[in-house]
Amino acid sequence: MQRTSLLDNWTVTRLDAGDGLPVPVTLPHDAMLHTRRAATNPGISSQAFFEGGSYRYERTLEVPDSWGDRHVLLEFEGVMHDARVFLDGQLIAEHAYGYTPFHVCLDSLVMPGTTAHLVVECTNEDQPDSRWYSGAGIYRPVWLLEGPLTSLEPGCLSVTTLSTEPARIHVDVDAPHADGTFVRVDVLDGLRTIATFEGPGGAGPLSHDFDLPECLPWSAEDPNLYRCRASLVRRHGLTRTEVLDTEAATFGVRVVKWAAGDGLRINGRRLLLRGGCVHHDSGILGAATYDEAEWRRVRRLKEAGYNAIRSAHNPCSRAMLEACDALGMYVMDEAWDMWFEHKSAGDYASRWPLHHETDLDVMVRRDRNHPSVIMYSIGNEVSEPVREEGVGAAREMVAHLHAADPTRPVTCGINWSIITGSALGMRTYAEGGGRDFEADAKQRKMNSQLFNAYTNVFGRFMTLSANLPVADRVTAPVLDLLDVAGYNYASARYGIDTRKHPDRLIVGSETFHADIWHNWEQVKTLPNVVGDFVWSSWDYLGEAGSGAWAYTPDGKGFEKPFPWILADQGALDICGNACGQLYLEQVAWDVADGGRAHAADWQPIDPRIAVQPANHPGVTVSKSAWRWTNSLPSWAWAGCEGNRCVVEVFSRAPVVELVLNGRAVSRKRPKKGVASWKLRWEPGELVARALTSGGELIASSRLASAGPADVQLVAEPYAMPHDDALRPRIVHVDVTIADQHGRVEMNDDRHLVAHVENGELLGFGSARPRTEERYDTGEHTTYYGRAQAVVRVPVGGVATLVVREDNGNETTLDIPWA
Repeated sequence: MQRTSLLDNWTVTRLDAGDGLPVPVTLPHDAMLHTRRAATNPGISSQAFFEGGSYRYERTLEVPDSWGDRHVLLEFEGVMHDARVFLDGQLIAEHAYGYTPFHVCLDSLVMPGTTAHLVVECTNEDQPDSRWYSGAGIYRPVWLLEGPLTSLEPGCLSVTTLSTEPARIHVDVDAPHADGTFVRVDVLDGLRTIATFEGPGGAGPLSHDFDLPECLPWSAEDPNLYRCRASLVRRHGLTRTEVLDTEAATFGVRVVKWAAGDGLRINGRRLLLRGGCVHHDSGILGAATYDEAEWRRVRRLKEAGYNAIRSAHNPCSRAMLEACDALGMYVMDEAWDMWFEHKSAGDYASRWPLHHETDLDVMVRRDRNHPSVIMYSIGNEVSEPVREEGVGAAREMVAHLHAADPTRPVTCGINWSIITGSALGMRTYAEGGGRDFEADAKQRKMNSQLFNAYTNVFGRFMTLSANLPVADRVTAPVLDLLDVAGYNYASARYGIDTRKHPDRLIVGSETFHADIWHNWEQVKTLPNVVGDFVWSSWDYLGEAGSGAWAYTPDGKGFEKPFPWILADQGALDICGNACGQLYLEQVAWDVADGGRAHAADWQPIDPRIAVQPANHPGVTVSKSAWRWTNSLPSWAWAGCEGNRCVVEVFSRAPVVELVLNGRAVSRKRPKKGVASWKLRWEPGELVARALTSGGELIASSRLASAGPADVQLVAEPYAMPHDDALRPRIVHVDVTIADQHGRVEMNDDRHLVAHVENGELLGFGSARPRTEERYDTGEHTTYYGRAQAVVRVPVGGVATLVVREDNGNETTLDIPWA
């Protein structure tokens, strides 16, 4: 079917508060990001103190005369949540889950040659509706699909790899029966057709196997992609044909195999997952999902050394999957955070029993052709499996997914401490399967904050609690149902369970940054452990301050008060900048930038240097179990002369030497990939030298203090492959306080005001985890010398970003569309 974007000419009206006046918006749009933040908001730190609300989106649809004999659909990629769709005042569709797409048929509902009134209502008013920032509204794209009355429906085409050597695929087309028609399937490499098959007359469902000797396998290292196109064709006479409709899918020739003792294999080669968990928000853009932002994030993670992401804890966007396919990134495709027991007062648990099978079907139908998706996950840290009702639900879901897609394994992120605690009578979440949750006023305030607070106090002892005898007994019923057993914070069990449960394949579905060295050594040596997913690889909104190393009096404990806004847990912050946590992961994985494991001619990566902030003299930092270090890759701390600071050097070398301004400080042997020093800061140059045991130089890295610094604006390269599509482009701009050499000054933060001429400023902000500043006002203070602007550039135009300091100085940057 022909696809047309429906992003423009919408209005949104707040229904539960405000003046009730419609505001013009362009989709995607996160309504929650524009609400008032306050300490009294019931979403509390989970929702970064944003307000919940109810919203009405409206626009008109021009109905051409041709629609009289056409099949017309609306496709919503994501509406948060409980969407209700109206056309000319008539309710025509409802969709409860905020993370899955849905289609609405307009056939016979519109009159050709008229104008129709389209309304979408949604709500996240009942707060908190999630354990992290959910966003609200039509936050993912909307499309209009048009085709003949007899059409190939979206998702009707399925491509399955049968083998890679030789390349062989199986294609299914769920086509309608229609006299005088047939289905043709073409396999394309770029614009070149490399295989074709024509089905029998009368169309209808078609299946065919293709031998593709020219096709190369897909993997994260070599993401070779091809395209399969199904056409519904009408035959006129003996020689003339007419294509009525087409449906296409991008695919890769890729086979996943899994077995205990043999691990997880892609195209016959054992795969070790260097994974990171990611939430769905786009940083300073809120939950609004722009293709460019998703591609940028996947590209940054790939360059950082990750080869896998876990879409925590919901199906990710279409754009993210497309980026993972094209750039080479494996995906654990997760369905939900909860089942039928609430974790938060307004979450999905009450609707889950009615909709969860449909949710799984929608996820599989959308995602099955993506080679990046190698595993499905049916949930995260649910407590239901402590009872037979929960084990039965897991059994049914695993069987459901096996029937829908037998080519991928099924996992679930099981937190041993939560299930063990539930077995011992601890009320980690609400009891009673969500049935009495609303009636219990005290429990309405309860979500996973209590469990996380417990973990924040006891830290990595949670990992060791999995060794309790009762833990194995109460988790085994659900873990043994899974193709791959997901262990959340239970890496202490890897060696034990490889021996005790030799038929169990294990993945570290969620782990602490601090455990990466130990965990990765186990991944490399234990045949039943297939990988590790750190929490989190990319920082996110909500669970405010849960990972922060805080220097303010309100920074103690897990659930931090207003105005904390970010989790502050990521190896990369919300703007995509790295910290020392990433460097430890890279050294543990033993990968260079770009994510390729070292080959036979291995050389250690250059030692990485990071420095814990030097501008908090005499302040005791409050630490969190979810952050191992808050060090940053900079020696530019102007005004901090004499302040004590911690320098960390990350390396696999036998010995590391630290040199400050030409003076050798000392030599140390890194322990589990890191050596650290306490120094007094002084301007100049800091050098780390990786040495052999005999003292020979292997490699070195250096950091230097900054000279006089000014505001600098640098547009990042366009995140997506360039094409001929005439659509506005989204460009991320790095805003820094830096010297003439580009060295960012960490201790000269400035209040900035930004606006865009001949374009639109979509967001302006920083990675500051505790702030009352907003991302939608064009006004923000840098954080450790950095901020970010996101600009929409009109088709064929040149947008100009203008950033003004408080002293009146302005810096400008022209951003061309092309």
